Amino acid sequence: MTSPVGFTLLQLRYFLVAAECGSMTEASGALHIAQSAVSAAIHNLERDLRVQLFIRRRGRGLTLTPAGERLQQQAREMLARAREIEREARGDGETISGPVAVGCFVTLAPYYLPPLFSECTDRHPGIEIDVVEGETDQLVQALGAGRIDFALTYDLGLTAEMDLRSETIARAPAYVIVAADHPLARQGSVELAELSAEPLVLLDLPHSRDYFRSLVAATGTAPDVRYRTRSYETVRSLVARGLGYSVLNQRPATGQTYGGGEIAELELRDGSPPLEVKIASVKGMTQTARARAVMELLREIAPRPAGS
Repeated sequence: MTSPVGFTLLQLRYFLVAAECGSMTEASGALHIAQSAVSAAIHNLERDLRVQLFIRRRGRGLTLTPAGERLQQQAREMLARAREIEREARGDGETISGPVAVGCFVTLAPYYLPPLFSECTDRHPGIEIDVVEGETDQLVQALGAGRIDFALTYDLGLTAEMDLRSETIARAPAYVIVAADHPLARQGSVELAELSAEPLVLLDLPHSRDYFRSLVAATGTAPDVRYRTRSYETVRSLVARGLGYSVLNQRPATGQTYGGGEIAELELRDGSPPLEVKIASVKGMTQTARARAVMELLREIAPRPAGS
């Protein structure tokens, strides 16, 4: 026989809502129950687990203790698994439905999200995908806080995160863009050293900026960063205007830019290693069936994210 558990799923639910709201009063409003019921449930949960989950300060709400932060992630997983068990017991376990929170690196979103949504609508219409777009550090933070189930991102900045596991689903080689009327535009390929006298239009995102700078620095020259922007499409438009060259990884299906200009793509002959596109998640976290289904769709569309 299994040993009895001293807490209930209801207590965990009240705890999660209180942690999210940061206040017993707001939690009671969100749950539509009396504040005393929320307080009692959390008090009993702390007693049963023999830990303090919140620091309570009058007028300043609730702050999770380290034990509370650990329980928050575990409680989310447990309640998600309980919902799956409930669906399977009712006989509808083969129909995958419910929300999946996906983090996506901002420059990957235009390439991967449209085919992902399309495939998911066709094959799993009951799944609701909620997307958080951001840079690597923001996605890592969202994973740690349990706001997303997994993230689709580059490997930039992931190697130092010991609490994450990742899987490579695609590789994106670096390439150069120049204006369509650039002298090298019809050359087809180039070495970065050939552009050392020209200004670099830099995609200025954390980690990305260091990566692009390192590619140029590897040629023994210092990049002349004349223009910088956090917008992928602005980089392309500036280059189309003849204001410099740039180095990117994801390739649009067209050379046309938003501003009506046109760029030419050149392969890199420098032998630079490609960036890896990864699915990242928290180590030890059990993914729901619907999250696993969305991950599988990403693996399938990864070789053909654009123009599919």
